[in-house]
Amino acid sequence: MFKKGVEVSERIKIVTSYRWLSERHIQEIRKVSDKVTVEMVTDKENLLGAVRDADIMLVDRMFDKEVFLATKKLKWVHVIEAGVERYLFPEFVDSPVLLTDSSGVHRIPISEMIIAMMLILAKRLYKFMRFQLQRKWVTLITNELIPNELADKTAGILGLGNIGMETAWKAKCFGMKVLALKRKTMRRPTYIDEILGPEDLDYLLSESDYLIITVPLTRETYHMISERELKLMKPSAYAINVSRGAIIDNAALIKALKEGWIAGAGLDVFEEEPLPEDSEFWRLENVVITPHVSGWTPHYEDRVVKIFCENLARYLDGKPLINVVDKKAGY
Repeated sequence: MFKKGVEVSERIKIVTSYRWLSERHIQEIRKVSDKVTVEMVTDKENLLGAVRDADIMLVDRMFDKEVFLATKKLKWVHVIEAGVERYLFPEFVDSPVLLTDSSGVHRIPISEMIIAMMLILAKRLYKFMRFQLQRKWVTLITNELIPNELADKTAGILGLGNIGMETAWKAKCFGMKVLALKRKTMRRPTYIDEILGPEDLDYLLSESDYLIITVPLTRETYHMISERELKLMKPSAYAINVSRGAIIDNAALIKALKEGWIAGAGLDVFEEEPLPEDSEFWRLENVVITPHVSGWTPHYEDRVVKIFCENLARYLDGKPLINVVDKKAGY
C-alpha cells in the first residue's frame, strides 16, 4: 500500500472516462486537494493520449488493455462499478497498479429491487399484471393466485457484502428468517439468524423460500447454482439473481422453471445480455424480468464520487484505501 503521503510539490493528474460526471462532480474531486488536476476524456482516441502521464484513473468500461498499455506512470485505477471482472485482463492483473471499486454504491437500489421482486412474487403481482393488460377481473381466486406473505418465510442470501447486509436487514423488517452464506467468518448481526460457510450451501438452498444471489462472478462462482443445486430447493421457492447471470446455469434454470423444481424467479441479469428475443425466459409466466437495471439510481454518480473522494484523500495522506480489489481473486 502507500507508505507515505504524496509530496506537497507533486502534482497528481487524474483522468476520467466516465461521461456522466457533471461539472459539480469534477469540482468535488478538485476540492480534495489543490495538488490534483482532473481531465475528462470520453472518446477513445483522445483518452489514449491523455493517460500517458496520468497518475490516477476513474474509469468506466472504456478502460481496457489498449488504454492501460498506453499509460506510463499509472498508480491507481478506480472503477465506477462493484463488479470488476471485465477489467481483469492479464496485463493489468500482473501489474503493481492498485485497483479499487465502487462497492457500496448499489447497496440501497439493489436491496430495494430484491425486496420488490420478493413482494411481486409473493403477492402474485406478476400474475395480476397480466390480467390487467387483458382487462380481466378475476373472481375465482385459486391457490396459485392467493397473495402470500413474506413474514415467517426464509430468505437465503448467497453473498454477504454491502448489498447482502442491507437486504438481510430489510428482510428481517418484514419478519423473515434470514440465513446468509459468507466465505469468511464474521460476527453475526442481530438481524441475521444464521451465518453459514461455503460448506453449508446445500443447507441454505434446502431451507430458503427466497434464494437471493449477490456474490461476485469469479472462477469459483461461475455456474455455482446449476441443476444439482436447483433440485435441492423447495418446489415453492423462488430464485432472485441481481448479481451476474453466469452464477446460475441459465439452461438449468429454464428447465427448473418449466418442470416445477422451483416456483419462479426474479432475474435482473442473464448469461447473455441483452436477453435474446427468442430466449425461453420471455415465455415463462413464473419469471419477473428486468434488464440489468437493479443497480441504477439517480444518485449513482454522487455516490461514486463520494467513494472516490474519500479514497483520494486517503491516497494523498498515505493511508490505506477502502474497496481495494484483490486482482488475482477477482473481488
